[in-house]
Amino acid sequence: FFSEDIETKIKIGEPASKEEITAKIEPLTEGFGNPKEAVLQDSEGREFCEFGDKLNKKDETLFNRRQYNCEECGQSFAWNIDLIQHQRTHWEKPYECDKCGKAFQMSSTLVMHQRIHTGEKPYPCNWCVKSFSRSSDLIKHQRVHTGEKPYKCDECGKAFSQSSDLIIHQRIHTGEKPYQCNHCNKSFSHQRSDLVKHRRIHTGEKPYTCNQCNKQFSQSSDVIKHQRIHTGEKPYKCDVCGKAFSQSSDLILHQRIHTGEKPYPCNQCSKSFSQNSDLIKHRRIHTGEKPYKCNECGKAFNQSSVLILHQRIHTGEKPYPCNQCSKTFSRLSDLINHQRIHTGEKPYPCNQCNKMFSRRSDLVKHHRTHTGEKPYECDECGKTFSQSSNLILHQRIHTGEKPYPCSDCTKSFSRRSDLIKHQRIHTGEKPYACILCNKSFSQSSDLTKHQRVHSGEKPYHCASCEKDFSQSSDLILHQRIHTGKKPYPCTQCSRSFCQNSDLIKHQRIHTGERPYKCNECGKTFSQCSAVILHQRIHTGEKPYPCDQCHRNFSRSSDLINHQRIHTGGKPYECDACGKTFSMGTDLMDHQRIHTKEKLYQCVQCSISFSQKDFSQCLALMLNFKTKSTREKTNSLFKMKI
Repeated sequence: FFSEDIETKIKIGEPASKEEITAKIEPLTEGFGNPKEAVLQDSEGREFCEFGDKLNKKDETLFNRRQYNCEECGQSFAWNIDLIQHQRTHWEKPYECDKCGKAFQMSSTLVMHQRIHTGEKPYPCNWCVKSFSRSSDLIKHQRVHTGEKPYKCDECGKAFSQSSDLIIHQRIHTGEKPYQCNHCNKSFSHQRSDLVKHRRIHTGEKPYTCNQCNKQFSQSSDVIKHQRIHTGEKPYKCDVCGKAFSQSSDLILHQRIHTGEKPYPCNQCSKSFSQNSDLIKHRRIHTGEKPYKCNECGKAFNQSSVLILHQRIHTGEKPYPCNQCSKTFSRLSDLINHQRIHTGEKPYPCNQCNKMFSRRSDLVKHHRTHTGEKPYECDECGKTFSQSSNLILHQRIHTGEKPYPCSDCTKSFSRRSDLIKHQRIHTGEKPYACILCNKSFSQSSDLTKHQRVHSGEKPYHCASCEKDFSQSSDLILHQRIHTGKKPYPCTQCSRSFCQNSDLIKHQRIHTGERPYKCNECGKTFSQCSAVILHQRIHTGEKPYPCDQCHRNFSRSSDLINHQRIHTGGKPYECDACGKTFSMGTDLMDHQRIHTKEKLYQCVQCSISFSQKDFSQCLALMLNFKTKSTREKTNSLFKMKI
């Protein structure tokens, strides 16, 4: 097989020349990336050659184990064939691929390489339909079917189907990282390929191009993932809910929604995360690190994505347009949330009350209404809040900060939403229309409240008396009847009120302020509602009709009182004697009989009475006989202060 001269050199460990060895070894090594791969073991552990009877006994000297040293660099080898293979790293590469120009030291390696271009895979698996370009790859693959794992770790007992996997695994125990970057000194334990990929960060090399859009990538795995954007392929499917993903990593993250697994705990607090990237972002809350800085204004951020969004404030960029209307958005998430206005989609259900939400953040906030959780505390007064945004707004009470000024008047606001609502006073804009009656509103909350007039919905329930309300604010006010709470005290007198608006109205008694003026007659009023009612005297408007008779009323309260004539309803009961009344004012007048309180003084005789009743005053009875004149003389009673 070998000439005597080559055999002599092999026996004494001397390196043979390239020309001498290449001519003999290449015809036998076709199909093997490394000639050592030709050496296999039989069932009894004896080594034999894949080349079979191509070698005679004399040639077996090539595979005898001993110490072989390279004279070029001093490296030692246990196999002489490894030395031969190694020596070629010091030689030139005479075999060049005519497709891509890549050069090789052996013609057999070139043949194997060319199969990348031709797609030839001459080694089929007899277990499945897969084929391979190298026999060694077939042998490794067949262990998938047999489950054979012949390579065992001495440290922990873990077994592997490939020796290369064992070598990589053992570096976990040894801490060895043999692949070092000469640009940044970063080292890698896994594979040389990891170092090659890493170096592309420094070089900017992107050798993998998408054939659809010509976008370039530094890693082949990235171009494969990218191409799924064009093909729409989603090969990774969740076996719990059926959702499919284009990347296996996305599927793994998704499955943690079902399992609740959060394998990344914070060592500063009790929080855990399903993604390592989320943990890294969270840690910056503790460290205060803000590594991403805006070049325009110098503001710093703890996430690069937040910086990108911030920069759009300066550029005015809104790259996400709605295909249903003309609105554009600076954030994709804002567009997705907006589109749910058109579709009506609410994909986030509450598992406590079945309420649905269009945004996940709204669901998280809503959950706190059930749990009572208020994780955000004010440093000034200790008040806690269920939402961080509410804490920020609350803190402006202490600081007095009002960062949102109106460009039309001198008013400023602590909340941007309040400014937007206020500006509609100047513009007259009412963008929220009722689909049932076409009435328009300047605020969405007003539209929501109005729609309950049509639906009759009263979602706010009093736990004390079973009464229901259409607005949460009405429920809060109502509950103060049960608690007796009056949190708004007057600084001028001892009176307190359960509503801030009532306090403001009351304070006008002390100040004499009457800010509401009638345009018809110039009469002024202390309350807005009073001028609206007054103006109906001029217009004759009576917008509240009775559905039982032909009468109309200028005030809703008058209609309600009137309807009790038809229904016979007397909802106001005296606690002292059980007598019932159709109007609250009648009950209050009646209760003064029990309390002996006398609020009304006759202007003619100065005698005080508990009720504004004509018949109680003898002087008035003598002077005014008829009922009509008695009604007119109600003005002859004045209320005692």
